[in-house]
Amino acid sequence: MLAFLVRRLLTLALTAWLATVAVFLVLEVVPGDPALLMLGTSAQPDTLAALRAQMGLDQPLLWRYLRWVGGLLTGDFGTSLTYARPVAGLVAERLVVTGPLALLSLVLSTLLAIPLGLFAASRHGRAGDWAVLGFAQLGVSMPSFWIAILLTIAFSVQLGWFPAGGFPGWEAGVWPALKALVLPAVALALPEAAILARVTRTAALDVLREDHVRTARAKGVSRLAILLRHVLPNALIPVTTILGLQFAFLIAGAVVVENVFTLPGLGRLLYQAIGQRDLIVVQGVVVLLAVFVVVVNALVDIACALVDPRPKVSS
Repeated sequence: MLAFLVRRLLTLALTAWLATVAVFLVLEVVPGDPALLMLGTSAQPDTLAALRAQMGLDQPLLWRYLRWVGGLLTGDFGTSLTYARPVAGLVAERLVVTGPLALLSLVLSTLLAIPLGLFAASRHGRAGDWAVLGFAQLGVSMPSFWIAILLTIAFSVQLGWFPAGGFPGWEAGVWPALKALVLPAVALALPEAAILARVTRTAALDVLREDHVRTARAKGVSRLAILLRHVLPNALIPVTTILGLQFAFLIAGAVVVENVFTLPGLGRLLYQAIGQRDLIVVQGVVVLLAVFVVVVNALVDIACALVDPRPKVSS
């Protein structure tokens, strides 16, 4: 187990480093002048030269990269030209919206998908199984922004139960803030629940065919007890893997939904930075999301190894 953890941590560090190299090269070495792109073709030469100096574009490429990575390691993501504020502060402010939104979406998708997957597996080939598969197919095929629009029309415009957009802030109270996140969370959760339900169904079907499940049936154990005591614990490894990947995707993939509901989250910050050509913010947010995805994947692998160390340690 220790050797696996060391290998996984080394892989994590290497992958995170490669992510920083990729982000830096894409935004720093692409054809064109980043400073000219940010200021526009009508920028004055002295203004352009000052921005190039501020961004370090007048220095060697390797030095710029080492300086940027050193700043990342100390929490310095640079200063936004649009907001005239440190990027780290902007990211921290937006994470208090995106983080709870992703967690709420993950909880909703898990609470919906795992019971549906177990239900479908226990009724394999019957109407209930086909109904769950139909829901999964529909959920996968519908993009989250379309679900967001439908939810807004139904529950905001028609019924008036939830706000159509905006975020009051956590200082306004927990319930008003959560109420503003419910519809975006559902819009993000439904496609993920469809995927997770299919994975849970497949994993549960594999466990249902094993000998210890047949033995439990022969002893007269109820269907619900078999699903909860024997099937679900043994099906957790693939489910845990998908859950980790989904949480990383929910953090990185909330750009569209946050813009539909005008939530001041990390995705909206990235969208606005792209529109305002604030490459310093884009660079900082993208590398943060990339490293976050890498870290979550590593934690998922470690969690799976702790649940069932045999396949990981032997490999």
